[in-house]
Amino acid sequence: MANADKIVSVKDGAALIAKWKQEGEVVFTNGCFDILHLGHIDYLEKSRNLGTRLVVGLNTDASVKRLKGPERPLNNETARARMLAALACTDAVILFDEPTPLELITAISPDVLVKGSDYTVDTIVGADFVIEHGGSVKTIDLVEGYSTTGIIEKIKNSLTK
Repeated sequence: MANADKIVSVKDGAALIAKWKQEGEVVFTNGCFDILHLGHIDYLEKSRNLGTRLVVGLNTDASVKRLKGPERPLNNETARARMLAALACTDAVILFDEPTPLELITAISPDVLVKGSDYTVDTIVGADFVIEHGGSVKTIDLVEGYSTTGIIEKIKNSLTK
């Protein structure tokens, strides 16, 4: 599968994931992934290691603006999706525009739902659905010192010196 072919619609993704679930566990995580950095790579690799396939839900540009403010995202959804799809650990990327990935999670019904350790299972959107459908919910420790917001602040600070 070519990298760009890893970027799929919810409908196509659901069909693909149904097939993959016959082969092993499908892991799902989501985020904005605005400036791809070491923390993201570590998180995605660890997520992938929890199953046989990794599906990444990616916030659309409009969704990122609603969550992060009018100056974000720095990279548009096409660029962000292509970068995620180019990673060996990523098997599929599905964009979503809703405030949360709940609709996407219910459409694809992953075996494992993953978020960073800055969340607890009871605060992870879709956790109840995944657990009720026989799946599990995991958190992954984040790499300290790496965040998109932190990188943006560092760039801004370097420009004012």
